[in-house]
Amino acid sequence: MRFLIKYSVFIFALGGLTNILHAQEQPGNTESTFDKYEVFSPLFMTGQANAYHSATGNPGPEYWQNQANYNIKATLDTINHTVEGQVTITYINNSPYKLHFLWLQLDQNTFRKDSRGSQLYPAGDRNGVHTFTNGYDLKKVAIKMGKNTQAANYLVSDTRMQIRLPEALEPKGQDMEITIDYSFKIPEHGKDRMGRVKTENGWVYTLAQWYPRMEVLDEVDGWNTLPYLGTGEFYLEYGNFDYEITAPANMVVVGSGELQNPKDVLTDYERNQLEKAKNSDKTITVRSLDDVKADKHLKADSKGMLTWHFTINQSRDVAWAASKAFIWDAARINLPEGKTALAQSVYPVENSGQDGYGRSTEYVKNSIELYSKEWFPYTYPVATNVGAHEGGMEYPGIVFCDYQSKKGELWGVINHEFGHNWFPMIVGSNERKYAWMDEGFNTFINDVDTKEFNNGEYDHEEDLQSIAGRLFNDQLDPVFTVPDVIHNQQNLGVEAYYKPGTALKVLRNTVLGKDRFDYAFKTYIKRWAFKHPTPWDFFNTMNSAAGEDLGWFWKGWFMNNWKLDQAVEDIKYVDNDPAKGALITLSNKKRMVMPTTLKIIQENGKTETVNLPVEIWMTGQEYVYNYPSTSNIVSVEIDPNHEVPDINPLNNVMVPLMDAPEGVTAKTVINHYIEAIGGRKKLENVKDISEIMSANIRGTAITITTKKKSPDKYMMALDVPSFNQTVLKYVMNGDNVSVMSRGQNQELSEEQKEAIKKSTTIFPELQYVSSDYKIKLLGVQNINGEKLNVVQINTPDGEYIKDYFNVDSGLRIKQEVSKDGNTSVTSYSSYQDVNGILLPFKQMSDIFGQEMELNMKEAKVNGGIDDSEFE
Repeated sequence: MRFLIKYSVFIFALGGLTNILHAQEQPGNTESTFDKYEVFSPLFMTGQANAYHSATGNPGPEYWQNQANYNIKATLDTINHTVEGQVTITYINNSPYKLHFLWLQLDQNTFRKDSRGSQLYPAGDRNGVHTFTNGYDLKKVAIKMGKNTQAANYLVSDTRMQIRLPEALEPKGQDMEITIDYSFKIPEHGKDRMGRVKTENGWVYTLAQWYPRMEVLDEVDGWNTLPYLGTGEFYLEYGNFDYEITAPANMVVVGSGELQNPKDVLTDYERNQLEKAKNSDKTITVRSLDDVKADKHLKADSKGMLTWHFTINQSRDVAWAASKAFIWDAARINLPEGKTALAQSVYPVENSGQDGYGRSTEYVKNSIELYSKEWFPYTYPVATNVGAHEGGMEYPGIVFCDYQSKKGELWGVINHEFGHNWFPMIVGSNERKYAWMDEGFNTFINDVDTKEFNNGEYDHEEDLQSIAGRLFNDQLDPVFTVPDVIHNQQNLGVEAYYKPGTALKVLRNTVLGKDRFDYAFKTYIKRWAFKHPTPWDFFNTMNSAAGEDLGWFWKGWFMNNWKLDQAVEDIKYVDNDPAKGALITLSNKKRMVMPTTLKIIQENGKTETVNLPVEIWMTGQEYVYNYPSTSNIVSVEIDPNHEVPDINPLNNVMVPLMDAPEGVTAKTVINHYIEAIGGRKKLENVKDISEIMSANIRGTAITITTKKKSPDKYMMALDVPSFNQTVLKYVMNGDNVSVMSRGQNQELSEEQKEAIKKSTTIFPELQYVSSDYKIKLLGVQNINGEKLNVVQINTPDGEYIKDYFNVDSGLRIKQEVSKDGNTSVTSYSSYQDVNGILLPFKQMSDIFGQEMELNMKEAKVNGGIDDSEFE
């Protein structure tokens, strides 16, 4: 499924919404101090191995899985928007058990008003039902055991069907047939996985979950009968598929696998163009816009229909699409060992230019070539991208992507959906329970692919150190959570996609290194290709193949919502002599651990990077590293390349400071600043202040307007002029607090409202000397020839602040703020007088790794802001 959590870059560039909405800790998620016995407990992986899933990570000696082969004939009725079909399933019982009943999936029933999914998800939700249908209309259900065919004794329960057998299906290779005649109405919005959309030249139909399918029977859960609700995806048996789609003769039909009867359904020209494409690295047009408008088709049957015949082997599912609006192009895919496949795209004219689907086949081809080279060869003869109305959805050999996507977004969704052909199409994990085993692993390989594609055309290097607030906030469930239990779509985006994908990136880059990680990861894919791994099979394979006990890693990243906060606490010298060595004290402040990389710079110019293993934390929360220094240390920095998320990167760096002159304290420095910008009396007499600032983020201009009025009124609006839209707005008026994001009101708890109220003081520095704040003068630092007093402030609501004030002028030059894993660094300059108060008219901010320059367009102090501004 398409990457769900599309955090607005504008919102994250400011950082405010994240801080506020994560201000409240969920019950049960409160952090405790680091416990080495918990982190390195030897009991984590015990009890998971057996004869079916071994402790080595290999399938056990008695591993088995059943098989389901499908023969399907279906007809598309474009007048009534229905599919009518017959499926015959040959089910092979490879298990050691006699089976007295079978379970099948009837996913179309989720679109009924009385379905469980309809009760769980509201109509407007991505997984909600936008228009109801009657689900499957089952016209006949029959079984054949041996030579006997008879009507089946069956029961339908929501999206599942149980067939009760007249006699047991014997174990170890016995088979039987199930034949079902059925029909269903095609919903327009099929939970963003299938459906139909009307385009300029006709309807585009995308058909998935379009036939009754077997449930999986395994040694882990028995029959996997979790209903199809919406967020939890699929878990399916492998088998061979032979299917025919009968559709109006003027339509193009594409599907999983390979077309078996091109002479029956394609023109001579189309067949010739496809042959050219099979031998071309450049995209070849098979059906042009002129062909679409000419409504070309071959001789149809007496009803004006054509039948398209497809096959695909060793697959877990099939899907297809049909439209008379399809432009069609294709190219060759080059696979390892000289093998080839066909990349192709079908799409409507609305987005057919080179900034859109004109490059779709190029994206398909390159995605699959890169994945095949890096991890495991692509296994199907054709890879088809369909431009349709789904945000992005994957099926074996075919994907449905938003026909309006362009440029990097189109690359991203195609690359993501075809990455699913590795997870879970090749490695058949249980998506219904473990979304992270397909979405998270896929997100990881997407990033690897994107770095390589066209010299990184769409690659945006991410500062992992700055994203801890997104990965470790208290509102998240552990990654090891059933997706429909996560429920919240934004949280799902983090927990199923972003966090596990980042975990693998960290494991590769920081813990194991590329060589060890890639070998182990490819071993996992090879071992479990076309099989059903559990999470423990992945954990055990990575442990064994990489030669590392990674229990501490799996516990921190996957099993629990732990946080990482490593810090440099102190630098001392042996016998006070730098030539004898330095004693660098490090601490692990939260429950998660990681290896620690230090960058150490000495006064003599020597710079060294030291890699300390995770075992240093076996000694406890603090570790003292004896570094063989030869001169004074200028700085010590943890994670200098920003490869690890850390909830407070501000304490990752220690720069030994000069002592402040006698009599200079944190309090005197703060008072100096207050006097420099106008004086305490003037600041206390400020009743309102308004500022309008402009900025530019990745080429998009934004405007930020803030208004504050004593004692309890505040408004902040972030506008994007090119969108003509306010993407974020806070309003506080006394006890009434609201947050609106992209036109949607955000629900706030009382604690979150209090957090907003505390953050809206006009001049918070006036309160720093109160007992609620902890302030400390760290010393004097020389930056670019400018002497700065460095003051540390710990606020009552949990902010960690470092303020840098010019020793002479008293003005704030820089501020570093960290809270709940969200960090910002802002430089201030160009102070100007506004009604007796000095305000910085230029700010340079680095928030979540995004640099942004803000320039003051307008500022007013005591301008008489009307109360209506806060309604």
